[in-house]
Amino acid sequence: MPNNSESNIATADALTLLLHNQHALGAAIEEVTKWLSENGVEGTAENAITAMETLDANAKAINEAIMRLRRS
Repeated sequence: MPNNSESNIATADALTLLLHNQHALGAAIEEVTKWLSENGVEGTAENAITAMETLDANAKAINEAIMRLRRS
């Protein structure tokens, strides 16, 4: 499959925007988690922490894909 650098750049740019959204969602979940913990809703706070861990893991994979696209 031939490399199409314009397509790779457009894809990397789109993934970058999605990654920014993912970071924003993580920050929002973190704030909600803090509030939940402070207000005695520990079980739900733990679920939110798990969601943040998933966002972090996926963000790393998205970032790696962006870097591969930008290098090609």
